[in-house]
Amino acid sequence: MSVTVVGSLNEDVLVAVDRLPGRGETVIGRSAATAPGGKGANQAAAAGELGPGVHMVGRVGEDPAGDRQLAALAGSRVNVSRVLRTRGVPTGTATIPVEQGSGENLIVVVPGANGALVPADADVESVRRATVLLLQLEVPMTTVTAAAAAARGTVVLTPAPPQPLPAELLERVDVLVPNEHELAQLAGAGPGERSPAELVDLARSVASCAVVVTLGARGALVVPSDGEPLLQTPPPVTPVDTTGAGDCFCGALAQALAADPDLPSAVRFAVTAAALSTTGPGARGALPDAGAVAALLPRTPPATGLA
Repeated sequence: MSVTVVGSLNEDVLVAVDRLPGRGETVIGRSAATAPGGKGANQAAAAGELGPGVHMVGRVGEDPAGDRQLAALAGSRVNVSRVLRTRGVPTGTATIPVEQGSGENLIVVVPGANGALVPADADVESVRRATVLLLQLEVPMTTVTAAAAAARGTVVLTPAPPQPLPAELLERVDVLVPNEHELAQLAGAGPGERSPAELVDLARSVASCAVVVTLGARGALVVPSDGEPLLQTPPPVTPVDTTGAGDCFCGALAQALAADPDLPSAVRFAVTAAALSTTGPGARGALPDAGAVAALLPRTPPATGLA
């Protein structure tokens, strides 16, 4: 069994702030630090911490930031032999102010070498042989679509940052994993908090495959392609920083699905892993291993129906 991630690698610049700035507002940061990031690499690192057989496909620059990203992934047991160096283009970066106390954040991404990942880069054996292929949208859409077309296993897509999804991509996706804001944008709906039942309707308007809607501190909503929707709440934790929790969720979901295709069980495992990931700083500051998730899993409530 194996998990392959095709996606982005970034160097994150984390800025601690008392509160997040509004539009046009300047706030003073408490501190700044760099850390490995990128939605693709974060998902791969989360999966690697939870089990073996994880491969990363992506691009970095020929720069020290690229060296750091490769070393960090290798340290999380991820095979980086298909992460290519890109001459003349820097490694991608993300600037992330993090609000102290709540752990809420904003993210601004500069793609850099991620934008140079082409469809041919994804037509590789680690993609074709993967039990689960994990995709996001911080690399070109043509490359994401090519990776999905090459896959023979289960295809999981995080539609972030949200943008229109080509029909030829959606028809190859088995599990779509948006958060509630991304789901609303995909469905052409306005912003605002919605009930689980309303989110189910939006999910079914967007895709015919299974949809898992991540809800932050409220857990996740499982909308199967057929059958009863389920709400999975998380275990109790004290959050420090929510940066990367959604990526941890996806990496954990992929590892769980690679071991057992039962989606509700995989979502319960992923919600538990994501909750643990919020207890430390940065996107990878508290990525759990399988033992930590197993220890907390009994405190994760069983999923409930919406009826």
